[in-house]
Amino acid sequence: MMKLRRSLASLVAVLFGGALLAGPVVAPAPAQAAPALGEQSLAAVLTADGNGTFDNNWYDYDIVTQAVLAVLAAKPASNVSVLTDGSVALTAFIPNDRAFRDLAHRITHKWPRTEEQVFNTLVQKLGVDAIESVLLYHVVPGATILAKDALQADGATLATALPGASIKVQVKGMNVPQIILRDRDYNSPNPRVNPWQTDINEGNLQVAHGITRVLRPLNLRG
Repeated sequence: MMKLRRSLASLVAVLFGGALLAGPVVAPAPAQAAPALGEQSLAAVLTADGNGTFDNNWYDYDIVTQAVLAVLAAKPASNVSVLTDGSVALTAFIPNDRAFRDLAHRITHKWPRTEEQVFNTLVQKLGVDAIESVLLYHVVPGATILAKDALQADGATLATALPGASIKVQVKGMNVPQIILRDRDYNSPNPRVNPWQTDINEGNLQVAHGITRVLRPLNLRG
């Protein structure tokens, strides 16, 4: 028994005291750094290839694009200009054209027939200052939030670019989870993130997700 113990002790000494330590020490491979995010702005994406021009497709983002351009034309120093600066990280929730048409209907109780009529109605009824506030309420500055992260953020409160105004994230469903954004207009249905229009401009500091209704920082009913 003593000889067996001595043999085992000798083997351990050879393995851990001799052979392994005698060989070259291999340092662990350094962790790969996450790729740097690009600086293409959301404004550049929304206005690319003629996008942003009024058309007959109610499920793209022409009206929100025109709203951004109108605010910047009237108020060049507006904080909405952050959407044109791709070096600033942010997440935007952008309503499709149908969402703005629904808003125009709730304010006027009429259905505008074209995207241009929707846009003109909102400008006339709300004014540029209110449209600016609405746009800022759709922007979460300082964070690039992808859809996979939003799905894990049930109950989170997101501070927006509109001072003092936030939105809340609610995730519903198990098999097909839905992301709902709770705004400050408690009388109207809350917007949902369109699962087929997420991570717009992915790979850049600025990312956007399409939503089905306009986020409202206050009661906008007429």
